[in-house]
Amino acid sequence: MIPLAEAQQRILEAVAPLEPKAVPLSAARGLVLADNVIASEMVPPFANTAMDGYAVRAADTAGASEPAPATLRVVGELAAGAGPTTAVGSGEAIRIMTGAPMPAGADAVVMVEHTKSEGATVAIFEAATRGDHVRFAGGDLEVGQRVFDAGTVLTPAHLGVLASLDVAAVRCHPRPRVAVCSTGDELVASGALAPGQIRDSNRPMLLAVLEEAGCEPVDFGIARDDEQVLTATITRAVDECDALVTSGAVSMGDYDFVKVVLERLAAERAGSTYSWMQIAIKPAKPLAFAAIGGVPAFGLPGNPVSSRVSFELLARPALRRLAGRSDVLAEPVIARAVSALPRRADGRLHFDRVLVRYENGGYVCERAGVQASNVLSGMAAATGLAILEDGPGIQAGESVPVLLL
Repeated sequence: MIPLAEAQQRILEAVAPLEPKAVPLSAARGLVLADNVIASEMVPPFANTAMDGYAVRAADTAGASEPAPATLRVVGELAAGAGPTTAVGSGEAIRIMTGAPMPAGADAVVMVEHTKSEGATVAIFEAATRGDHVRFAGGDLEVGQRVFDAGTVLTPAHLGVLASLDVAAVRCHPRPRVAVCSTGDELVASGALAPGQIRDSNRPMLLAVLEEAGCEPVDFGIARDDEQVLTATITRAVDECDALVTSGAVSMGDYDFVKVVLERLAAERAGSTYSWMQIAIKPAKPLAFAAIGGVPAFGLPGNPVSSRVSFELLARPALRRLAGRSDVLAEPVIARAVSALPRRADGRLHFDRVLVRYENGGYVCERAGVQASNVLSGMAAATGLAILEDGPGIQAGESVPVLLL
């Protein structure tokens, strides 16, 4: 068996980010920037008011208060979207709405709450200071300023900033298209079960977790335990997609053909690598991994919990790198065990499915159901994976690192 860190390193060394391409802003959420973004114009492009009120000369409001207001002559009104046509002179004010450009001569805005309209004049009950409630041109971004660095993961707020700069498309690493295939003669997608059959739970689970991970999942269905069928399916997947995730047929059985096919295809295509690993973890010890012509293929175990855990520890980091991300390995949080998390020493790192919650300023966790690798209901209840080093486990009240799901 090899340590988890070694398995992760082997895989990550074989995976490179997808080539960047121009992506419309509307499709860029969650993608990774390939280039720095430099501001080509100021944001905001002109000085404007942050409040409804009156644009004034601050000096004209000196000493203003409730008992002794300053009275100014109103010489106009400005709404957002209108261009100013009248300047503010000494002793004058212009009624102004949020977002409207500051008129010439004015250097402050008095909020409407601190004023009282009196026909052609306005009473000002609070002295203003130059710059009060004014958003200055370039106050957010200046021309030539580096806005975002290459490697930034684009959130909705990032897209809003780019739109404010009139950016219609950005060069990003594309969303990986990932083929998903379950293997096994015993599997059916739905409906009545014949003797010896079970319903396929891994494929719907993996399709969903890939979508949640920001990938574009592609359903390649169920492949039977036939080497020719698997060869055709896997070949089509690596030719059409950016990555492949299979479940089942990677252990030591007579019908475990996934590892056989991956090894043969890797040998046939230049620049490919293949590795069948027994990883010192529980669950999810066996893994077949190949980079076939640069397309990573993950042969995950067939037991549902093993498949899910293997995806988190080994496939997800590689897919994040494929998408251009630098933060590929998740950092665990530290939680206090509500009850004991016992285990036996076996030379492996154990990943217990746990329910995690945040209370009294820290994380706490407890086991989420039965821990057997075929019991998916426990996995469904879990919100984290507690990392138990080789040994007797964790006592109640002790700290344990947890990977949040």
